[in-house]
Amino acid sequence: MASAAELLAANINLSAFAKAEELKKRIWFTLGALLVYRFGTYIPLPGVNVEQLAQIFQQSQTGILGMFNMFAGGAVGRMAIFALNIMPYISASIIIQLMTTVSPHLEQLKKEGEQGRKTINQYTRYGTVILAALQAYGIAIGLEGGTNLVAEPGLFFRMTTVITLVGGTVFLMWLGEQITARGVGNGISLIIFAGIVAELPAALVGLLELGRTGVFSTAVIIGLFIMAVAVIAFIVFMERAQRRLLIQYPKRQMGNRMFQGDSSHLPLKLNSAGVIPPIFASSLLLLPTTAVAFSQGGGPGWLTDITALLGRGQPLFLILYTAMIVFFAFFYTAIVFNPKETAENLKKYGGFIPGIRPGERTAEYIDFVLTRITVAGAAYLALVCLLPEILISKLAVPFYFGGTSLLIVVSVTMDTVAQIQSHLIAHQYEGLIKKSKLRGARPRIVRRR
Repeated sequence: MASAAELLAANINLSAFAKAEELKKRIWFTLGALLVYRFGTYIPLPGVNVEQLAQIFQQSQTGILGMFNMFAGGAVGRMAIFALNIMPYISASIIIQLMTTVSPHLEQLKKEGEQGRKTINQYTRYGTVILAALQAYGIAIGLEGGTNLVAEPGLFFRMTTVITLVGGTVFLMWLGEQITARGVGNGISLIIFAGIVAELPAALVGLLELGRTGVFSTAVIIGLFIMAVAVIAFIVFMERAQRRLLIQYPKRQMGNRMFQGDSSHLPLKLNSAGVIPPIFASSLLLLPTTAVAFSQGGGPGWLTDITALLGRGQPLFLILYTAMIVFFAFFYTAIVFNPKETAENLKKYGGFIPGIRPGERTAEYIDFVLTRITVAGAAYLALVCLLPEILISKLAVPFYFGGTSLLIVVSVTMDTVAQIQSHLIAHQYEGLIKKSKLRGARPRIVRRR
C-alpha cells in the first residue's frame, strides 16, 4: 500500500506547481545563476590570442583536454575567466575528505556537527584557492610557451592570469553554494551539468556533419544514438536500485495503551556515492596535464610523457580511471553512510533486523550488505564510464557521448527533479495544514431565539 507522501506526490500537477510561489522563485534563481555562469565562459583572459588558441585547441581537443573542456562548458577552448571551472574546489574536497580519515583534528571537527562542518568547509575554500593558483600559474606558463598565444608575456601577464582564473573559480564556488542554499539542486553539480548540456548541441551537429561527409555511416550514427538511450535507461535503473533491509519494532506500551509492533525497511542504495567517483577521478587525472596541453610539448619531458600515457583510450588512463572510480565509490560511501551509527539508532528506538542481534552484530551485518552492494555499484560506475571511452578511442566520437557525461547529466537531472517534487509535496502539506487550521479556528455561531 502506498504511503500518504507517495499518494500526494502522485497527485502533483501543473496547477500545484503554479501555486508554489517559493519553488518558482528558487527555480528562477537557479536559472539566473546558471545564465551568469554561461556568460562568464565567453569572457576571454586579457592578453591571450583567442584565434590562435582556437586553432591549437582544434587539433588537440580529442584527448584529455577535450574532457577538461567538457567539464568547463567550452571555457577552455575560449580561455575564458572560468577556464578552471569548479575542478579546483572538487580536488580540494577530495584532499580534505582524505585527510579527515587520517587527521585527528579534522576527525574531531567532523563530529562537532554544524560548527565543525563550517570549519571544514572553510579549509576546503582555502585549499581551493591554493590549487587554483597553482593550476592558473601552470596555464600561464603553458600559454607563454605556445606560439603567438600571448601578446606580451612576462610577470604582469602571469599575475593577471593567476588573479583572473583564481577569481573565476572562487566566484563559481560561491555561486554553487548560493544555488544550493537559495535555488534547487546541488549547485556544484548543476554548474558541471550546465557546462555539459550547453556544449551538447554543438557535439550533435558535429556528429551529424561527420555522417554527412561520409566519415560515419548512417548505421553507425543510429547505433550511437541507440547506445546513448540504452546507457541512459541503464543509469536510471541502477541509480534507483536499492537493497531494503527489513526492520522490526516490538510491541510497546504507552500509558494504558498497547501499540502493535510495526515493521519498516532500511533502504541501501546500490550506488550511494552517486556521480562523485567519476568526477573525482576525472579531476585528479586532469591535474598533471593542464599546463602541458597549452605548451604544445614545451614543458618538462617527464610531464609530457605522462600526458602521452594519459591520452584517450591508453591502457594507463583506463587502469587509473577504473582504480580511482572503485576507490572513491567505497570511500565516499563510507563517508555518507555509517553502519555503527545506524545500528545504534535502531537499538535506541527498539528496532532490530530479524535474526540479527541489536548493536554491534547489526552494524557488522549492515556493513557486510553495504560492502557487497557497493562492489556492484562500483562495477556499474566503471562499466558505464569505461565502455564508451573505449568506443570513443576507436571511433573518435565526440566525448559528449561518453559514459561520464551521460552519468552526470542523468544523475543531476534525477536529483534536481526529486528536489522539485519534494518542494511541491511540502507546499501541498502546508496548504493542507493552513486549511485545517482555518476550519478548526472557525467560531461557533449561537443563534438566539
